[in-house]
Amino acid sequence: MEGDTLNQLEIGTGLIGGLALFLFGLDILTRALKQIAGASLKDVLGRMTGNRVKGLLAGAGITAVIQSSSVTTVLLVGFVSAGLMSTAQSVPVIIGANIGTTITAQVLAFKVTALALPLLSVGFFAGLIAKSRSTREYGRILLGLGMVFFGMSIMGDAMAPLRVHGPVIDFLASLDNVWLAVVIGAGFTALVQSSSATTGILIVIAGQGLMSLESAVAVMLGANIGTCVTALLASIGHPREAVRAALVHTLFNVGGVMIWIWFIPQLAGFATSLSPAGEVNMPRQLANAHTLFNVLNALFFIGFTGPMAALSLRLLPDRAGREEPEFAPHFLNSEFLGVPALSIDALRREIHRLGGLVREMLEAAVPALTSGSPLDVDRVAVMDRPVDLLHREIVRYTREISLRSLPADQSDLLVGLIKIANDLEHAGDLVATSLVTSARKRMEEGIDISPATAGIIAELHREVVDAFDGTMQALDAQDASLAEAVRARKPTFSSMIDRFALHESERLRIGDGKRLQTYTREIELTETLDDLFKIIRRIARTELGLFRAPPEAKPD
Repeated sequence: MEGDTLNQLEIGTGLIGGLALFLFGLDILTRALKQIAGASLKDVLGRMTGNRVKGLLAGAGITAVIQSSSVTTVLLVGFVSAGLMSTAQSVPVIIGANIGTTITAQVLAFKVTALALPLLSVGFFAGLIAKSRSTREYGRILLGLGMVFFGMSIMGDAMAPLRVHGPVIDFLASLDNVWLAVVIGAGFTALVQSSSATTGILIVIAGQGLMSLESAVAVMLGANIGTCVTALLASIGHPREAVRAALVHTLFNVGGVMIWIWFIPQLAGFATSLSPAGEVNMPRQLANAHTLFNVLNALFFIGFTGPMAALSLRLLPDRAGREEPEFAPHFLNSEFLGVPALSIDALRREIHRLGGLVREMLEAAVPALTSGSPLDVDRVAVMDRPVDLLHREIVRYTREISLRSLPADQSDLLVGLIKIANDLEHAGDLVATSLVTSARKRMEEGIDISPATAGIIAELHREVVDAFDGTMQALDAQDASLAEAVRARKPTFSSMIDRFALHESERLRIGDGKRLQTYTREIELTETLDDLFKIIRRIARTELGLFRAPPEAKPD
């Protein structure tokens, strides 16, 4: 009895320890791949269109790179939540993501356990001694792969004695009930939140001859349902468009399983026929079945992307009468934080939106402050509140990004973006304090600004607004030439300021009892506009540093 207990303990610790090592290695691998592929991932997802074939290929390619359909779907939820993609555009990407996961099964089906320790060694020491960040990340990829393979090896060794263990044999025999097998596959995958882990364990079990191919295929089908849990959990608290993207993922996976569950013997037979003649290789046959299921499923459902999006809308309609406040972030999604390139781009987009709020203040300021009523002035003053609140959210998100390990170029970009955000917030404060205070003094003193003076101030104001628009266009397009054009506006603006100073000196000669107070108020307005123009040029200078292409390396 004591020997049996010890044996069970060794088997249990081997299985659990091997699974822990597998999952830990998979996490290291996925994180490193996201760091390496982050910029290209941003570009691919950012160029998504309504073309379903491109979306399918993009979903398959991205998932093949980052090795997790759950991560791809979570990122899509973030994109839909941020308004960068519609639910309809996300459907083909979600369908393609399932194809990308087949790469994992195909790799694991090789006899890769012998590579575990070499990969662990090379990966660890590459990450330890490499000076280049990218080299360290490649080392972490090898380290993660080594851990995945080593975890499979440990689980395989632990399972070897189970081939003659009666209770285990009886339990695995019960999985001939395909519905039970599907439920177990779904439940386990939902628990560990990784269909790749379920696939890896199935390949180990199949390699030990503990399960029939049909039973393994049924468990694998269940894993496709269980992986939906991650995306559904990630969609909680997000806009309904994002929840619908997670719902589409669930509908696609569950619908595919419900179709294929009746054809498991045929699927297993087809997968077996693809193996080399005379070779009995259960892991390879299971990997082939996994690939066939996902590819055929995708090809079938890709023709129904529109109906799937419409069904998700019908199941989860929009809520009527609910509007987000202006200061609520649109792009700062926590799901992007795992991919610095995506989170920094989300920050850039939110800062551009902050600029839109400041621009509204700036556009409304001078007309209200030169000739508007007290109510008009008060409206301009309260417009600064959303700017301050959104700026606070931007700073919070920037801090979360900065807590991650960033390469030098991304760190420099992050610093530049927060400088732009701070300058925008400062510009909003100038409008809400200096301009509003000056306007209130003008009203208290009963001063009227002449039409001629108001016209010159309006020209200055238009020049400031146009320069501001140039910086926002540069930020949106990430185009240094647009920022350079803003910097080039300085002589024109300086000439306009000089012309206004000459106009004011001539106006001082007018015999008006309130001429000195009028002069003071008018000069306050133009000085504040001058300060705003300096802030705008400072933003443009920051953009030049961020978006100017690096000089080409000279040939040796």
